Amino acid sequence: MASWIKWVVVGLGVAILLAGSAVAVYVQRSFAVLDGRLAVVGLRQAVQVQRDDADVTHIRAQTPQDAWFAMGYVHAQERSWQLEFNRRVMHGELSEVFGGATLETDKLMRALDIIGNARRQYQGLPPYARQALQSYSQGIQAFHRHRSQALPPEFHLLGVEPGGWEPEDSVGWALMMALEMGGNWGHEFTRLSVASTLDTERLWQLMPPYPGERPATSVDLATLYRQLGVYRAADPGAAPQGAAPKHPAQQEGLLSRQISAGLRAWAEALTRTAGSHEGRGSNNWVLAGSRTVSGKPLLANDPHLDLSAPSIWYLAALQAPAGRAADGTPIAPIDVIGATMPGLPFVVLGRTGHVAWGFTNTDPDVQDLYLEQINPADATQYRTPEGWAPFTVRSETIRVKGEADQVIRLRSTRHGPVLSDAQKSHAGTLNLDKYVLALRWSALDADNQTVLAGLQTNHVQTVDGLFQALSSYHSPMQNVVAADDRGQIRFQAVGRVPIRAAANDIRGVAPAPGWEARYDWQGWIAPGKTPRDDGAKGWLATANQRVTAPDYPYYLTQDWTLPYRYQRIAQLIEAREKHDVASMQAMQGDVTSLAVRRLLPYLRQVRSAHPLAAAAQAQLADFDGVMDAGQAAPLLFSAWVDELVRGLIAPRIGLERFAATYGGERDYRAAVEGILERNDGWWCQPLSCAGQSAAAFDRALDRLQMAYGPDPARWRWGVAHPALSVHRPMGSVPVLAHFFNVRHASPGGPYTVNVGQYNPGDAKGPFVNHHAASLRAVYDLADLEQSRFICQTGQSGLVFSSRYRDMNSPWANMGYRLLQRQPAHWAHELTLVPGGDRSFTPD
Repeated sequence: MASWIKWVVVGLGVAILLAGSAVAVYVQRSFAVLDGRLAVVGLRQAVQVQRDDADVTHIRAQTPQDAWFAMGYVHAQERSWQLEFNRRVMHGELSEVFGGATLETDKLMRALDIIGNARRQYQGLPPYARQALQSYSQGIQAFHRHRSQALPPEFHLLGVEPGGWEPEDSVGWALMMALEMGGNWGHEFTRLSVASTLDTERLWQLMPPYPGERPATSVDLATLYRQLGVYRAADPGAAPQGAAPKHPAQQEGLLSRQISAGLRAWAEALTRTAGSHEGRGSNNWVLAGSRTVSGKPLLANDPHLDLSAPSIWYLAALQAPAGRAADGTPIAPIDVIGATMPGLPFVVLGRTGHVAWGFTNTDPDVQDLYLEQINPADATQYRTPEGWAPFTVRSETIRVKGEADQVIRLRSTRHGPVLSDAQKSHAGTLNLDKYVLALRWSALDADNQTVLAGLQTNHVQTVDGLFQALSSYHSPMQNVVAADDRGQIRFQAVGRVPIRAAANDIRGVAPAPGWEARYDWQGWIAPGKTPRDDGAKGWLATANQRVTAPDYPYYLTQDWTLPYRYQRIAQLIEAREKHDVASMQAMQGDVTSLAVRRLLPYLRQVRSAHPLAAAAQAQLADFDGVMDAGQAAPLLFSAWVDELVRGLIAPRIGLERFAATYGGERDYRAAVEGILERNDGWWCQPLSCAGQSAAAFDRALDRLQMAYGPDPARWRWGVAHPALSVHRPMGSVPVLAHFFNVRHASPGGPYTVNVGQYNPGDAKGPFVNHHAASLRAVYDLADLEQSRFICQTGQSGLVFSSRYRDMNSPWANMGYRLLQRQPAHWAHELTLVPGGDRSFTPD
């Protein structure tokens, strides 16, 4: 018997060792090949792929086509799951893998027809641009046809094979970026929704125009919508607004259930916040040589995006001599370094040998919602200026894992897709028997050639050349700052913005009657008429604030971002006569919140009998709005203002509507500022405003005590406010999240230069930093080889790699790496050679 047990133990030990060995072998095989030689089918000539000590990937090709091909190959090596997930998002094919959890997202993507529009736009590109996208997609496909490494674990855990990346998918991904950064329809729908509860005057108090401006429209929106009868009648048995639809019960394992739960929350947030850019932004600024120590310009850029693991960016350099497209069109030499996006074959943000540039969102209003009136005698028709016209109707089939295929009917009008067919929130607000909402969005137009502009920037050598390259840029409009080594600097907003007729009295701030021609767009602002500044004062900066002068003749939007970040950047620039790279980096790390300083006096005036009040107020005694990760005061302030928003706003617009509109995309900060400064009794009822402030303080202390213990001196903002880069979908699985997500304590807040945007509507992590600087870069035009960058995760998207998260700690602590076209040393050297097999030769 003892012998039998002994052999069982030995057998188990051997099995464990073999399993461990198999895992170790798999992990090793999942890594990208970084050194040696790889034969790659489809390559024309040898390409050098070298990685420097900063882990920037340098691609040196002998033709532009091979450079784009190799970029696709490298993206597939390092980011294959990211490419697959993003491809499924824009195609509306997530539910094939994740089941009903992502069905609403798939419906929205199908309704917008992202891929259908991308195909039309691709056909309108010149041959040079089409060939670039073809070469890039061929590189991705070549990697998957003859993989030199094992697929990442996401594919195995989910039972998924990589789909084919087509040239049109790159155009689709550019459209997804326009959706991420150029949204406005969410603001319009929120105004429509809130106008069912508030009168128009109070609507503008809740969603104020930009500081110093009047509302863009004088129309009494609440009266207009009531007279039109757009709202649905109350139905006591109806599901709450935004309630998830019921799906058939499935026999799911624990892993599948956790993935479904996490993705359902993500998908609901995506569909709820699509069409809204509030809470999203970036910084860039450029200093002329007159304001720098070196006498040459300095440029800084930090785009703020949702934090993801891996990062949205992949740092690379592309070099190739001049060539020709298939039709004989000359292609200029490529010599560029900076941030690429997996899915696109060019550097989006970066520099060449002589010029550097950076983007922020302009946030113009390029999306209008239209109320389309349904013919009461024939529901297949809607009202137009010329009479009744039929909806354009198409059917889409969505494959859903574990369920029957979903066949959905999608309509469009002369304005664009009917969003009411895909956004369930509309059913909770509108009488859909009488009206639906259709979307007019500039980015969907067939002449969108944004990817062409991106390709052209990679050839430029001067500021003038950069903006000439960007003349074909379409969507989303960007504030571009640029500098070259000759000393020229410039800001210009590039992109397409509609002109609205003088008779258009709603001006796109809320849904307009679609049957009235005066609300149709009347053309476009000419590229030469967009906002521009050549930097006569010695510096230029944008932070999503209003960029138009008071006498600017065109209307862009009234939904600019509050100007606190811009004001702080201006303060810091003017605080020194001359700047250098170190002072630019210090500005990017600044965490002083002017928005906090504005409300802080009201918090200091609080009188509370709460048992923790004295200890908490002691933490606030020296607080001056610096959102330091190691302090308690930023957490106290943030919890107080969150409770104040809830106490003031929710009772006035209703809990369901508040829950649907409050969160990372809308914090109602401007409304609260106005209420307190006016001492507005209507909003503060049944208490005084001072009473509401005190009650919010007490509720905040209760919350914080429960979460962090009874001693305010031990509370830390960085603990409550970690920067969390989330992996989709494995970051939703508790046992896997530690490995796939990237997390670090972080300073800052929604209105600091070093931004840390959180979603107070998220009960699980109301202060977790989900939206921050996805990239920081500083370019020194005196010596561009001394330019610097950092991302928030790492270059690799392979979770087992040491390069998956190696930039995270430096990023959190304001560290940087050199961004050099000609580094002194290579950490890895790989040669891709034309070939017809899977041969690999190590060094």
